[in-house]
Amino acid sequence: MPSEPLGILLLSGEHDRAHYAFVLATGAAALGRRVVLFATNAGCRALLADWSGLADAARDERVRQRGVAGMDELRDAAVELGIRMIVCEAGLRAEALADEKLMESVEIGGVATFLSEAAGGQIVAI
Repeated sequence: MPSEPLGILLLSGEHDRAHYAFVLATGAAALGRRVVLFATNAGCRALLADWSGLADAARDERVRQRGVAGMDELRDAAVELGIRMIVCEAGLRAEALADEKLMESVEIGGVATFLSEAAGGQIVAI
């Protein structure tokens, strides 16, 4: 079982990429890996309480109808699995998103926080 952390850098505001970032994060956490998900720029939308601002958000319903976990289920699982979710302060500002619209469990930080948390592990950019 890998003990090194997995850092996931979510840059995209597209539903398919945000969805898969959560699939990857929850899968790794379920296998016992420490995971940190860092969202910046348009990817910040995936960590808002209302993620419907993602591009092609309607895709979520199609995914769920085909028996695949949707964003709500995956985000709930991420919280339950203890995945550290950080939204980039600069990314929030760049996208003109309000801090108070974030999911409860999301913290605001910067790239140094993300890199420190992922140190010694793998980083995947989506």
